[in-house]
Amino acid sequence: MRRLRAITLVLLVVAALVPSTGASAAPSWAPAGTAPIHPGVQVVTAGGQCTSNFIFFDADDVFIGQAAHCSTAGGPTDVNGCTTPSLPLGTEVQVGGATHPGTLVYNSWLTMQQIGETDPNICAYNDFALVRLHPEDAAKVNPSIPHWGGPNGINTTGTGVFNYLYSYGNSSLRLGLTALSPKIGFSGGDRGDGWSTVAYALTPGIPGDSGSAVLDWSGRALGVLSTLEVGIPSLVSNGVGNLNKELEYLRANVAELKGVELALGTVPFTPNRLPLALW
Repeated sequence: MRRLRAITLVLLVVAALVPSTGASAAPSWAPAGTAPIHPGVQVVTAGGQCTSNFIFFDADDVFIGQAAHCSTAGGPTDVNGCTTPSLPLGTEVQVGGATHPGTLVYNSWLTMQQIGETDPNICAYNDFALVRLHPEDAAKVNPSIPHWGGPNGINTTGTGVFNYLYSYGNSSLRLGLTALSPKIGFSGGDRGDGWSTVAYALTPGIPGDSGSAVLDWSGRALGVLSTLEVGIPSLVSNGVGNLNKELEYLRANVAELKGVELALGTVPFTPNRLPLALW
C-alpha cells in the first residue's frame, strides 16, 4: 500500500511539472458530404449578406468566421475599422444551414475602437469577426472548404508574388450558381506590414463574397477576403486580411476568446481541381 501511494505521489508531481499546451480538443465534426454548416455558407447580418470563411472552436463553443465589415453601421466606402461604427456584440447573424441564429461575439473593428488602436495598417486591414453558433447547430458543422478541402494549418509567413491562392465565394449575386464559387488567383504580394495580401484574378470577389476564406498554395489558411479594389495599380484585385495576425490580435485583446483555434478540414486540400470560374 505504501508503494502504491508513493507511485501515485510521483505521478501527481510529474503531471504538475508538465506544461499544458492550453489547446482545446477539436469537436467531433459532421461528415463533410452532408454537413449543412461549413466554410462558404452565406451569413446575413441586419440584411447584409456576406460569405463565411473558416470554422473555429474553443473549449466551450463552435464559431464561424466572417468579415468585421459585414456588421458595419457605416457606409460602403467606410473601411477604416478604427473609426467606422458597427453593430454591437450580441447581434443576431443568420447562418446558412443553421436552425438557430448565431451570435456576433467578436468584431475586430469594435475591439480596435475600444482599446484606442492607432496603427494605420491594423486600422485598415484587421477585418475579422466571429459568430458563435447555437449549441444545437454545433453538431451540424464540418470545417472543410468546399471544392478545395483544407485548411491544413495557418500561413504564418505571408506570400510571394505569383503564389497561387484559392478561395470559395458565395455571393447572392450569383443566384445560387455554385459552379462559380470556387476561385483560383495569385498573390500580388503582401502589404501593410504583412496585414494584407493583394489577390489578383480574372474575376475578383464581388459584393457578397466578402469574408470568404482564402487558402495559400499549400492549403493553409491565409486570410479573409476583405475589399474589392479597382484602379491603377490594383486593377480587378481583392484585399485579403492576414488571418494569423487577426487571430493573434483577438487573443491578445479579448481574454474570454484567447482559447479560440482554427478548425482543420477533414477533407485533404486538392489544388488541381479546376473551377468553372477563375477568381
